[in-house]
Amino acid sequence: MAFREVNSKTVEATVVPGQRLFSQRGAMLAYKGEVSFTPNVQGGQGGVMSMIGRRLANEATPLMTVEGSGTVLFGHGGHHVHVISLTGDTLYVEADRLLAFDGALQQGTMFLGSQGGVMGMVRGQVTGQGLFTTTLKGHGAVAVMAHGGVFEVPITPQRAVHVDPQAYVAHHGDVRNKLSTALGWRDMVGRGSGEAFQLELSGSGSVYVQASEEKL
Repeated sequence: MAFREVNSKTVEATVVPGQRLFSQRGAMLAYKGEVSFTPNVQGGQGGVMSMIGRRLANEATPLMTVEGSGTVLFGHGGHHVHVISLTGDTLYVEADRLLAFDGALQQGTMFLGSQGGVMGMVRGQVTGQGLFTTTLKGHGAVAVMAHGGVFEVPITPQRAVHVDPQAYVAHHGDVRNKLSTALGWRDMVGRGSGEAFQLELSGSGSVYVQASEEKL
C-alpha cells in the first residue's frame, strides 16, 4: 500500500484489489475510483483480541476498512501528517495518532508497564496516554498525525535520546523506553521549567517527535 504526502496535512493512498487499509473514521477527504469504506468492528489485523486490548486501554479510536481500486485522500482535524515506512519491525504509537495504515500490518497493544516498570505506568499518566500503546508490525506504511510537523531522531546504542513526553509521537526499532526525572534544586524551589519528566529511549531505532507540546 503506497502513501504519498500531498502536502503537510494530507496524504494520498493508492488502493488496489485484494489489498486493504485502515483509517480513522471521518478521515476520508476525497477519492477517485471504485472504493468502499466499511466500519471496522474487529480492530484491524489483530482481530478480536486486539480490539479487546484497545478497549481495556481506552484506545477505542474507531476505524474503517478501505478496499477497492482507486486513490483516496486522507486528513483529519487540520493536523500535520507524517508517513512512516516499516520494513519488518514494530512501530509503537498512540491510537489517536493513527490517520491510516497498511492493512497487511499486524495490529496489537502493549502494556506500558512492561517497559520501564512502574515508571512506564507513570509515563502513561503523565502523558495522558493511558497504560497501553498500539503496536503495528510488519512491512507497510503508516500515516501518523501531529501538531506542528514531525521530525525523526535516530537512537543509537552509544547515546540515549530524551524526549518531552508531550511531544512524543511514536518510535520503532529495538528500543527500550522509560520515564526519568530531571528534578533539581530549581524545581524544588519553584524556579524550574516545569519539564520535570523526560521520556528516555535507548537502544537502536528512531523516535518521532512533534514540534509542539500540544496533545491531539
